[in-house]
Amino acid sequence: MRNVVLLVGLTFCSATLLAQTPAPTQNANTRFEQLGPMLPTPNTFRTAAGAPGKDYFQNRADYDIKVELDDATQKIIGTETVTYHNNSTDELPFIWLQLDQNLFAKGSIGSVTRTGGVNESGMSFAQLQNLTSVRERSSQQASDKYGYKINAVKDAKSGKPLKYVINQTMMRIDLPAALKPGGSYSFNVDWNYFITEYYGRSGMEFFPKDGNYNYFIAHWFPRLCAYNDVNGWQNKQFLGQGEFTLIFGNYKVAITVPSDHVVGATGECQNYKQVLTATQQKRMAQAATSKTPIVIVTQAEAEAAEKAKPGATNGKKTWVYNAQNVRDFAFASSRKFIWDAMQTDVYGDGRKIWSMSFYSKEGNPLWGQYSTRVVEHTLKSYGNRTIKYPYPVAISCHGTPGGGMEYPMISFNGGRPEPDGTYSAQVKAGMIGVIIHEVGHNFFPMIVNSDERQWTWMDEGLNTFCQYLAEKEWDFNFPSRRGEPQDIVDYMKSDKAVLSPIMTSSDNVIGLGPNAYAKPATALNILRETVMGRELFDYAFKEYARRWAFKSPEPADFFRTLEDASGVDLDWFWKGWFYGVEPVDQDLTEVDWFQVDSGDPTISKAAAKSEAQRRAGTVSKQRDAATKAETVVAKDSTMNDFYNSYDPYAVTDADKKKYQDYLATLSADERKTIETYGGTNFYTLSLKNKGGLPMPVIIRMQFEDGTDSVARFPAEIWRFNDVSIKKVIATNKKVTQWTLDPYQEIADIDAENNSFPRVAQPTRFQLFKQRQNGTAAGSNPMQQQRRTTQPPATQGSGKN
Repeated sequence: MRNVVLLVGLTFCSATLLAQTPAPTQNANTRFEQLGPMLPTPNTFRTAAGAPGKDYFQNRADYDIKVELDDATQKIIGTETVTYHNNSTDELPFIWLQLDQNLFAKGSIGSVTRTGGVNESGMSFAQLQNLTSVRERSSQQASDKYGYKINAVKDAKSGKPLKYVINQTMMRIDLPAALKPGGSYSFNVDWNYFITEYYGRSGMEFFPKDGNYNYFIAHWFPRLCAYNDVNGWQNKQFLGQGEFTLIFGNYKVAITVPSDHVVGATGECQNYKQVLTATQQKRMAQAATSKTPIVIVTQAEAEAAEKAKPGATNGKKTWVYNAQNVRDFAFASSRKFIWDAMQTDVYGDGRKIWSMSFYSKEGNPLWGQYSTRVVEHTLKSYGNRTIKYPYPVAISCHGTPGGGMEYPMISFNGGRPEPDGTYSAQVKAGMIGVIIHEVGHNFFPMIVNSDERQWTWMDEGLNTFCQYLAEKEWDFNFPSRRGEPQDIVDYMKSDKAVLSPIMTSSDNVIGLGPNAYAKPATALNILRETVMGRELFDYAFKEYARRWAFKSPEPADFFRTLEDASGVDLDWFWKGWFYGVEPVDQDLTEVDWFQVDSGDPTISKAAAKSEAQRRAGTVSKQRDAATKAETVVAKDSTMNDFYNSYDPYAVTDADKKKYQDYLATLSADERKTIETYGGTNFYTLSLKNKGGLPMPVIIRMQFEDGTDSVARFPAEIWRFNDVSIKKVIATNKKVTQWTLDPYQEIADIDAENNSFPRVAQPTRFQLFKQRQNGTAAGSNPMQQQRRTTQPPATQGSGKN
């Protein structure tokens, strides 16, 4: 830090401040100009404020479905009557339906475009399977087994066949006559398909020990594509990564399963009296008034049912479900299911909502203890920051050991203890986190119905952000994986060649997890905590949910709404975080220290004395003093004269008079300036934006008296020069240490250059000894932690 003394003058303040305005750079002008042509032109469908316009429309489809789950052959057999409502201003000569199960058919584009190579040094079974197609991963059976078999497509009134064409995962139905605006058309489709192994979104899990299956049935029926004012028909092929773009409608679904199966599904069951025992009905009644989960189907009942096997002649039952104003329908079925539930007043408004969980004994004790309570918590947390959950039920189903997938009112979630009932802290947190995430998807995109096939971040990113907040509300110390700026740093450091902008279509994103989930979630957290502040952000985010509940927003609607409702210009932020791949890397290169010489001898001589003492503190003089050697002058007083006792830093009467004479020449304003700035420390900070992504500058000052303070400057500080700037900070105290981004708010990728004087950041190394088999001891502390967890006293009791 360089210390320069400035002689005070009337033009000091203005001249110094003007010196801080750099010449504009072309990049800075581009970074801070409005998004303008990058966003679609506002129109009568979508306004410039980000709200639905007066001509906004969305088409609907109502379904009446009868489906049977064949447990002996693992097959779905269904028939549906669909009524399609054209609310657009266009005539539609044809309609498009999604045939998602064709992802698994031979030659599907999703399977044949998978890439990878053989690692000659060795591969795991999973890696080998990943080289092959999605269909081949699901089964090694006949190559033409999977995918839809469409048996009939007919006019619902006349029964006449309709012409249709199947293009991979899409089916076009040519209508007898163009469907006019405001018109409706009904048709029937009969189909069947073989269920694949669970692949992350749907399918079945086989349990060799008891010979039974858990079925998680989703994207299982031909369903209408979306038609809107932005894209027309959204009929992009289903490649497996981009999820589903759907429209709202009402559903009546009759699900026929083996009589010992338990079924959970989207919507409300209409015939519990026909499918539940009298005892189970009494438990449902108890759960309707309970604030804690009540077991409807016990573990003992589920274990008794497990003794049957698929294909046994034990009869059938049909479960009937109704769902109003939902965009999809899914269900889960198994004779292995334990089921618990509670119906509670989640928002304190008198309306009660069912929170439920379906899980096999392999999920206990975790699932019985936590799942349903986490469901209720998620509805409360998300509802408080968006809109109140409008549906009557929310269900969490125990899927495979990891991962999760969401559908309206029901989700399939991972998190499984070891067979002996023990589990690690990591498994527990993972299960709670995935339930929050998947149940939270009821809000994004099941209610705020964004286009998942095109914009993954609009559902996954917003949902991950809300998940992060809900996790903190569940447990302040919850080990969240995503949301904190520091957790995205490693990804932001990556080579730009392997980075995709957030604004990349879902099927083309490299690194879907960090890019579509973590980066947008982190960006929203930064907006809330650092750029906008909680009050402005929370209001604007809630307004977005309110405006677009049960509607279909586009990215521009989100960007515009947050600015419209907050009054904060965020175009620079959307450009940097959503359209770009540059990281944040601010560098505090230098700090110059200036003090004003006001002419006051008391101040100036004291400062001079302090500096002289500092310069006199050399190592040789320190060592000489330590020897306590006596000098000649000290030994012989005759060697002393006037100058040996003279203090050149003493303030004399002449000094004082000279200062008073100087003050007499000044105006009142000039004297006030001296009083204000006399003794003030002025620090000029030289900053570089090495990463390229402009962000607010947050800097902590640690003073020599042990106190500290933080200065914050908005990102617009870079608007004239996005490469390097200077900023003056004035303090009454002397600063001993400067630190950029002290609370890790902006995802700065290099902490080494954030301090002045430089402070080395610690690096880690591991001490370990080799076992005889060559593996490092202690390499899996979470596994060791699980092994020390005491198993529950009673398996499946829900007690840890």
